[in-house]
Amino acid sequence: MNIKEMLKLADEIVFTQTDQHLDDLQAAILQGTLQRETYKEIAKNFDCSESRIREVGAELWRILSEELGEEINKSNFRSTIERWQNSNILNFAQDIVVSSSFNTCGSERHPPEIPNFSQFTNQETSNSKPSQTPHQDLSEMPELGAFYNRTSELETLKTWILEQRCHLMTITGISGIGKTTLAVQLVDQIKDEFEYVLWCSLASSPTFAEFQEQLIQFFSESETIDSSRNNRQTLSLIKYLQKYRCLVVLDDVHHLFSSGEFAGKYQPGYEEYRLFFKQVEQLSHQSCLLLIGWEPAVALPKVSSPKTAIFALQLTGLDRTATQAILRDYGLSEIEKYSGLIPHYQGNPLWLKSVALQIQELGESITDLLPDDTILLPEDLKEVLDLQFNRLSPIEKQLLFLLAKESTPVNLAKLLENSPIEGLDLRNGLQSLLRRGLIEKIDNLYMVYPVLRQYITQKQGFSQKPCF
Repeated sequence: MNIKEMLKLADEIVFTQTDQHLDDLQAAILQGTLQRETYKEIAKNFDCSESRIREVGAELWRILSEELGEEINKSNFRSTIERWQNSNILNFAQDIVVSSSFNTCGSERHPPEIPNFSQFTNQETSNSKPSQTPHQDLSEMPELGAFYNRTSELETLKTWILEQRCHLMTITGISGIGKTTLAVQLVDQIKDEFEYVLWCSLASSPTFAEFQEQLIQFFSESETIDSSRNNRQTLSLIKYLQKYRCLVVLDDVHHLFSSGEFAGKYQPGYEEYRLFFKQVEQLSHQSCLLLIGWEPAVALPKVSSPKTAIFALQLTGLDRTATQAILRDYGLSEIEKYSGLIPHYQGNPLWLKSVALQIQELGESITDLLPDDTILLPEDLKEVLDLQFNRLSPIEKQLLFLLAKESTPVNLAKLLENSPIEGLDLRNGLQSLLRRGLIEKIDNLYMVYPVLRQYITQKQGFSQKPCF
């Protein structure tokens, strides 16, 4: 069934529902969809705004869904039309469309009225239409929240997924830097480009068998909604990713990795995830797996490589304008009073929110009594840092203590000179800390963020404090 035939059938369905043919914009959206173009590409080709394309597209999918008696969207339009064309129901309906003998009014109507397809689908599916597409499970995805100036990162991720068709993508960074917030915005904007969308949290550290069962159940249950697939056998997980265009988001991936080890080393019994990620990377398919966590797996790169199907983004802090917006949103209106405070928190949204709330609760005048280099460490912020510090290997902790003593960034030679750690372990420890986003490297010089230096100094002081 070619594009012209699909558009003709869609026009007949829309005419039956609305008494109006497809207009130029609706036809352009359907044609672009059949050619696997994004809304952005369709908007560019039609010289129209992307928001207008999305608005008209949403109304078009609603019309088609009501007439066909099942949920239609951008990702499943082609497969739905092809399935109808291959069914006996559609053949029967086309016979009726071709015939003019069903004109009960005695006057011509162009084009001839086609039957309501929902009367046939209701024989196989429930009369009640689902409130949302059965091919999306976003129940574990956080709600859309405030989005502070991550536009460039968002556009980069959309390009990787929609245009470069990456298989596996990672978003990493220190706790609170905004990884999940960015991913939620991303999914909200591109979910209609996929047939299946699933957000899954790994905070409970599910085994791979449990994880695989959950995903296969999601795919197989969605398939059974379509009665023509009822008798099909359940496939392996990777086969579903090959069969359909899927977006699978795995949040809190760091819970798969061991504490007390270098970054990204799998817990015993969790190595099957490594094999699955390798399949996603290397095999041919049309899906994307997005991993979000404090650290990437050992076998996954921290930076993107054009020679692989893996793309990686390590988030850093927000710019000054965005950090000021956060402080305003949390009640600190006189931003100039905190100009010396802001740089200490490296643009980390969670750190800034914690400090802003403490200042607000104690009274904004507290900052007048603090030296310019003071770094506030509220208890909730220390608890967050504890979670990451406790995951570190002994070598990484030693390195952080060494770096915290330095008032300026240091190079590798000086670290090797001053450290009791053997050279190979020291290099591996530095790499691991970089992958976790806990230290910064600028021109081959290493440094600890001011907040972490304050935290580590306090922690070291408490550990050495005598007991009476």
